[in-house]
Amino acid sequence: MRLAGAGHAVTVVDTGAHLAAIRANGLKLINPDGSEAVAGNLRAVGDCADAGAQDLVFMALKAYDIAAVAPKMGALLAADTPVVPLQNGLPWWYFQNFAGTHAGHQLRTGDPDGVIARHIDAKRIIGCVVYPASSIVAPGVVKHLEGDRFPVGELDGRESERVRSVSEVLVSGRFKAPVLADIRSEIWLKLWGNMSFNPISALTHSTLVDIVEEPATRELAAEMMRETQAVAEKLGATFRVPLETRIAGAAKVGKHKPSTLQDVEAGRPVEVDALIGSILELAELTNTPTPATRAVHALLKLLVKMMGEQRGGVAMRAV
Repeated sequence: MRLAGAGHAVTVVDTGAHLAAIRANGLKLINPDGSEAVAGNLRAVGDCADAGAQDLVFMALKAYDIAAVAPKMGALLAADTPVVPLQNGLPWWYFQNFAGTHAGHQLRTGDPDGVIARHIDAKRIIGCVVYPASSIVAPGVVKHLEGDRFPVGELDGRESERVRSVSEVLVSGRFKAPVLADIRSEIWLKLWGNMSFNPISALTHSTLVDIVEEPATRELAAEMMRETQAVAEKLGATFRVPLETRIAGAAKVGKHKPSTLQDVEAGRPVEVDALIGSILELAELTNTPTPATRAVHALLKLLVKMMGEQRGGVAMRAV
């Protein structure tokens, strides 16, 4: 929405109620201060083929949806179109253009059949980390809660002309988009919170600040984060802030329901593999013990299984 407001020609590819709402009313953004803005100059289509080739593609999909969409994305791509995946968790491309020991490893939890890698050339990808917290409150209506950072980086660490161009596009939409030489370390920093707070929130129906203020769940999150840090550092990643600072940052978000809890309540699919299963895959790859993470992963997997069997969501209700 902000990019359209900055004068860029924006095409949205969506389906169902969201597509209908955007076509009828534009895309509405509710800002943290309660003010609203509507982008009515968006082109909204239901298929990649209808969109046609683009100069730049932001792929804002849940991790579990990418494999189904990737084969259709060729219609969006000109010879030199960059693709910027906007997703939580470890991305399928993590070991592409990777300089470490496990270069070329196929992340099974991210792309088990290799479908995504076959249809989206890693040379097109510019890494990005999504920090804003938001929620969809109605079709075509997004509520922005806090945050405005979208750090970007080439997979090989170069500061190329195209990554600078992507940064400039985001900055024109009033986002902070620094170009980083090590985008993978920034992915781990974001994942540090997602892999711990998100599943705990989904299992306990608590917000970020609730988890932090309860000593037992705060320590559980911290232990999961310590295990994850051990895995990441074996793969060459570094953490630019201390663990306690990252936890304090989560608390500052306040009474926010992470996306995983929102999905559980709505009965939607849950990004189990991208957020936490991928950590266990890399723990095996690096021979790193992760008992706390394994326990929470098992509970979340069971919750998702039961949701599937009952074909419903799980939410608190007043009694």
